[in-house]
Amino acid sequence: MTTNLLKAIKNLHDIKGAALLFGKGGASRNRVNSVGESLEEFVKDLFCNSLTEAEESKYKTHSKHFSYLGAKNSPPDIILRNSDAIEVKKIESLNASIALNSSYPKDKLYADSTLIQDDCRKCEDWDVKDFLYVVGVVKNNKLLSLWFVYGDCYAASKHTYERISNKISNGLSELGDIELSETNELGRVNQVDPLKITHLRIRGMWGIENPNKVFSYISLAKSDNFFMNALILDEKYNSFPEVDRSELEKLQDGSFKIQNVEIKSPKNPANLLNAKLISLVR
Repeated sequence: MTTNLLKAIKNLHDIKGAALLFGKGGASRNRVNSVGESLEEFVKDLFCNSLTEAEESKYKTHSKHFSYLGAKNSPPDIILRNSDAIEVKKIESLNASIALNSSYPKDKLYADSTLIQDDCRKCEDWDVKDFLYVVGVVKNNKLLSLWFVYGDCYAASKHTYERISNKISNGLSELGDIELSETNELGRVNQVDPLKITHLRIRGMWGIENPNKVFSYISLAKSDNFFMNALILDEKYNSFPEVDRSELEKLQDGSFKIQNVEIKSPKNPANLLNAKLISLVR
């Protein structure tokens, strides 16, 4: 059976001890430092429940649950087999903005996007996937917070962002006296100088506000040691297997909660969307 976000959250909940450390030099009672040095590896292990598995066999476990493990600088980082696409972002401050580089924010992942790799497009038979952002604050090898937020809670439709990119690209073509090349970037101008030996690449550098700031109007978990928030539209939450929902809901106590909230639609803030906020503090 494939994995999902609710299973990952349960695995995070079940980690013993307060401190979550990365790097072989760390000293953590729960030995998170032994499962990999990067946030992305930690997230993979959360989804696979392979936190304590030996490194030499872990890749087989990952292969059972993932159909794609991403290329550098091209989202997504992970695709759950027959399920969600995941992008992992590491920042060093609780309120820092998130750099998306040349990839605009995504409400969903589309197979016809020119910004994804062919291997991603062909990893399964698919057209559209739900897109999950995982944002971790890591400082001095310590994981301070973790956010799971689906793109349809966070990002506008792709047409909102493509409209801006297209206007910039079309504006270049209207100059008339320059030579352009086809590119996935905003533009590339060739033969800029008299010797025709210089080119100019025009790249988009997208960024988005931290979920802590975007969703500050609802009751978010906070802690000086570690906290986790997950935001999921009701329709998506109810699509998860009942057994996974039930197991997670049984865990609720003073430090772990599942709340009904209303959030502003990223497509039209005048509309409110029903969602689940899952939070954990240590």
